[in-house]
Amino acid sequence: MFIPAIEGQGTEEQKQKWLPMAHNMQIIGCYAQTELGHGSNVQGLETTATFDPQTDEFVIHSPTLTSSKWWPGGLGKVSTHAVVYARLRTDGQDYGVHGFIVQLRGLDDHSPLPGITVGDIGMKFGSGAYNSMDNGLLRFDHVRIPRNQMLMRLSQVTREGKYVQSDVPRQLVYGTMVYVRQIIVSEASCALSRAVCIATRYSAVRRQFGSENGGPETQVINYKTQQSRLFPLLASAYAFRFVGEWMKWLYIDVSKRLQANDFSTLPEVHACAAGLKSITTSATADAIEECRKLCGGHGYLSCSGLPELFAVYIPNCTYEGDNIVMLLQVARFLMKTISRLVSGKMPVGTAAYLGRVEHLMQCHCEVQRAEDWLKHSIILEAFEARSARMSVACAESLSRFSTPEEGFGEISADLVEAAVAHCQLIIVSKFIEKLQQDIPGKGVKTQLENLCNVYALSLLHKHLGHFVSTGCITPKQGALANEQLRSLYSQVRPNAIALVDAFNHTDHYLGSVLGCYDGNVYQKLYEEAWKSPLNDTVVPDGYDEYIRPLLKQHFRTARL
Repeated sequence: MFIPAIEGQGTEEQKQKWLPMAHNMQIIGCYAQTELGHGSNVQGLETTATFDPQTDEFVIHSPTLTSSKWWPGGLGKVSTHAVVYARLRTDGQDYGVHGFIVQLRGLDDHSPLPGITVGDIGMKFGSGAYNSMDNGLLRFDHVRIPRNQMLMRLSQVTREGKYVQSDVPRQLVYGTMVYVRQIIVSEASCALSRAVCIATRYSAVRRQFGSENGGPETQVINYKTQQSRLFPLLASAYAFRFVGEWMKWLYIDVSKRLQANDFSTLPEVHACAAGLKSITTSATADAIEECRKLCGGHGYLSCSGLPELFAVYIPNCTYEGDNIVMLLQVARFLMKTISRLVSGKMPVGTAAYLGRVEHLMQCHCEVQRAEDWLKHSIILEAFEARSARMSVACAESLSRFSTPEEGFGEISADLVEAAVAHCQLIIVSKFIEKLQQDIPGKGVKTQLENLCNVYALSLLHKHLGHFVSTGCITPKQGALANEQLRSLYSQVRPNAIALVDAFNHTDHYLGSVLGCYDGNVYQKLYEEAWKSPLNDTVVPDGYDEYIRPLLKQHFRTARL
């Protein structure tokens, strides 16, 4: 975030000065925004940057304990510089939060500069995991920096201390957010595919029960209970892959529009990026843990690769926007979109379906047989109707409160569910759009169609209450969807291993004994056990002091 922040918020002169040094690693930068007392509420940050017209400098200061910068990655031990977000104060006024480039450590001996207290915040979740990142704490004691180290593309302070807004639209800042969040969505698919690859391969190797006449036991992957938990996760990995690819295109498109001062799609794009970041990371974190459970007791071993993957991944649910806060931003966008329909302003992009809200509020699902759920038009309309009806219901509820903010606070849980429905619709629609492209090989397309249907119908089954309670489908149609889902599992099963092999993850990358490509799981588990430091000795340290006295019933001398 250090470089994107300068690229998005720095002037051309500032970019020419700082970016070459950052790209060449002459300086190492971090992004110091989050504080001990404030994370999601950026406008509540307490660090101050007060302009001193006598010296043409800003004075960066941490006035309270809770104003300490807390969590920035790379800050604890490594970074020499930071983009610090602080409240700009000049001419007796507070102009809110702005970015400033601040040097933290000397470039010769790496020691903290005068007035700067910096360190690591300590151990985090897991034994290894994200602990390799030096998330840091940072406090300022009246640290002075030149005026030109305020990022001044969007606004600036003159030599005389006057605050001036530039002609550059402030909406350009959102371009950086979209960039970072589309990367996170793509990484969700990558992490999920790793977990699914491990669980699928191990499920094919593992056999339990079902032996007949002394024959082999049943492969765990052949049990419907295993398939109903595993195959929707496999489908999700593909779905997130495709929506991630689409988001890359979306970022390129919105960047071009922003450069041309076209902000027409920005609210929709920002809501889309926020919502998909939330949905994909939450689903992936839950899915990695589910994959661990799918691997039984062996999944709890460190050498399975899943505990470490889970511990490394779960911060995604919080950083770059807490997932619930992100969904509430999506909900605000949906409520604004619906309120503007009255004036005839038609929504665009992923919200375009709301322009057909009258039809979606009245339409009836045409499913009569289980196979009807294989029609993408029926799936899409069901998801559109659910999302539209949940959003309209929230809008109607909000209208009954004296103020929008009061209503937003009271029905925030309903708003989150409406936002989830909207985001799930986006992912389903992008999967369907992918299938409409020219996909080489009939067999490949058939398997992708199966995965698309598994993804959509498993979501429908999981959120059946919403689909039925909003009148989108009947209970009977919900039962038919579940019937078709069971049939789809049987179609995915013969190709499950090929579908995870297609991710092309090497054994080194997976880092898992259970997910090894050759399937020689038990031999590798046995070999891995002997690598434990506890096996360096036959008789454990402390035997004479603790264990032997107990065994010999010498309780008075036992140290336990």
